[in-house]
Amino acid sequence: MTQFSSPWSHIFDAFVALKLASGYRYTSEQQLLKRFDRFLTSQYRSTIEITRDVVDAWTTKRSHERPRTHRTRLSLTIQFLKYASAHNVKTYIPDARLAAIKRTDFIPYIFTHRQIHELLSTAEQLAVDSRAPERHIVMPVLFRVLCCCGLRVSEVIKLKYGDVNLSDGTLRINDTKFRKDRWVPLSKSLHNQVTTYCSAMKLQHDDAPLFPTVTGKCYDKRTIYGTFRMLLRKIGIHHGGRGCGPRLHDLRHTFAVHCLERWYRNGDDLNACLPLLVVYMGHQTLLGTQRYLQLTPRIFPEINQKLEALFHECTSMEATT
Repeated sequence: MTQFSSPWSHIFDAFVALKLASGYRYTSEQQLLKRFDRFLTSQYRSTIEITRDVVDAWTTKRSHERPRTHRTRLSLTIQFLKYASAHNVKTYIPDARLAAIKRTDFIPYIFTHRQIHELLSTAEQLAVDSRAPERHIVMPVLFRVLCCCGLRVSEVIKLKYGDVNLSDGTLRINDTKFRKDRWVPLSKSLHNQVTTYCSAMKLQHDDAPLFPTVTGKCYDKRTIYGTFRMLLRKIGIHHGGRGCGPRLHDLRHTFAVHCLERWYRNGDDLNACLPLLVVYMGHQTLLGTQRYLQLTPRIFPEINQKLEALFHECTSMEATT
């Protein structure tokens, strides 16, 4: 049954079906397309084409809309209109460059080894909170997994007890950003801490959150971010405000840079190690991991040329495959 009602409902249906068949979740995107469909239905039911005036009226940035949200809406609209045009719908298509991501000069914050140690030590000292009686048990382990495994915060809060293999010390990361499942090994010390934690929390059911709230649900990212900000204050790291960092995601950047640091100091072969980091972090290609190592040449200028040569070679190989 169609979920759209405009004169182009069959095009909307076919477009969504294509995306779902291609493996996309397409949940929020469907909701946005429904809004576009309702807009067309209420305002332009009598038109036989999707004109520029129609498209401009829909894609104009709203006063309350954040730039990133607007770009997402514009990009999805352009994708749909291109599909509609290819299926004999007469429509105006905006310039795709209007939805291009605006690159900024934001530089991720790379924590020192000492700062990571202080962050985790401070998390271990969290006081008991009557509103969240297990927070002082949950947060130290949650932040240790974030720092020591290089996971995305969304991956950590979605972990279930069944995703932990206490026998061999691995975590199963399911349905990730690129819809790629992977296994992440834990260090011996973290394996022991997770084992002790699971026992203390009396976790038994596989579908139970590994890091549950007082109501037994998964934590919200905003709660984790709030705790992160509080830990930063306690260890004397100034936060520059929204968009300035340090961000929770900078713990993931730090993990990648510290891996490269360790390999370099140990004299390991970067050509062999970097592909392992790609898989470990759940990236699609080596180029995705390159973004996480962008500060490394500044920290270790002596390996700048070697790293640039390696990524240049990988870029050339991927361009021909």
